[in-house]
Amino acid sequence: MTITRTPLLDVAFPADFTPGARSAVTTCLRIQPAEKVTLITDQATIEIAASIVRELETLGCPWNGFVLEELAPRPLAGMPAEVLADMETSQVSIFAVQVQQNELLSRRQMTDVVNRRRMRHAHMVNITPQIMLEGMRADFAAVDRLSQCVLERVNRATAVRATTAAGTEIRAELNPSYKWLKTSGIISPDKWGNLPGGEVFTAPGEVNGTFVVDGVVGDYLCQRYGSLAATPMTITIANNRIVACTSSNTQLQDDFWEYTHRDENSDRVGEFAIGTNIGVTRVIGNILQDEKFPGIHIAFGDPYGQHTGAKWTSSTHIDVVGLHFNIWLESPSGEEQIMHEGRFLIQP
Repeated sequence: MTITRTPLLDVAFPADFTPGARSAVTTCLRIQPAEKVTLITDQATIEIAASIVRELETLGCPWNGFVLEELAPRPLAGMPAEVLADMETSQVSIFAVQVQQNELLSRRQMTDVVNRRRMRHAHMVNITPQIMLEGMRADFAAVDRLSQCVLERVNRATAVRATTAAGTEIRAELNPSYKWLKTSGIISPDKWGNLPGGEVFTAPGEVNGTFVVDGVVGDYLCQRYGSLAATPMTITIANNRIVACTSSNTQLQDDFWEYTHRDENSDRVGEFAIGTNIGVTRVIGNILQDEKFPGIHIAFGDPYGQHTGAKWTSSTHIDVVGLHFNIWLESPSGEEQIMHEGRFLIQP
């Protein structure tokens, strides 16, 4: 059944969640009192959802809240019809849930509605109390200014080159037909965004080289393995495809290989991104926050073609995060270094 306002409003939550919840509602989503909101959560995340609901109630906007376990067994085979129907009459949606294995289809059904209706959508996948106290307390206005500065530069670039002391050495040739997008935490109808936000991304033309994952991997593998600082994974990429991956953690290596070989494009680089959340100062082993860490992350699988313009698709999408990057942008006017050992060299 649908969870009504009264139970969610009655759920107690730590007062420390309030600044992050308020930032989500007022700064990031800029919800207006006349706008209707669909909030989707689960039992594991209900306290965080309750803090957001309290802000919605204070704002005075209409909202409906759903706890997934009340609607369907987990892992979800698809997004419950009640949720999708409610989204059809909302201007804003919030997804604060701990995801489980093989639930990507259900999330895609949700974001299909978001994209079609041009909703402002906050994707808070695997949000935790720690993230509410860290990443969600970032100065998103400052993150947005830096993100815009990066966006202006990458839009002039023809390629991005990146290295790390850990062994990453990659070059991404850019396709001028593919669009760069800014998801800085200030969410617009143009592109739904993760919260906490802070990245500029595109679908690359072609990536070649070596990417050392000493941060985290995405989706449910992130919950399984956390930080990879002690057991980094090295991925070799040629012509935009994975040709090898190695790690001293052979189970991680095997799980990642299986994930990235589920369909014909699961092993293809679909996203090339620069993290811009300067409020995030360390990797915590959670992809939702860690992919916003200043530096480079890439994803294998679906290229978010509705937004980037890439014409191919995949049923999967998994991010990988590295640390302490040096980044150069190549353009007809020469090469510009924008990051040195994880610190931006440019200012808004």
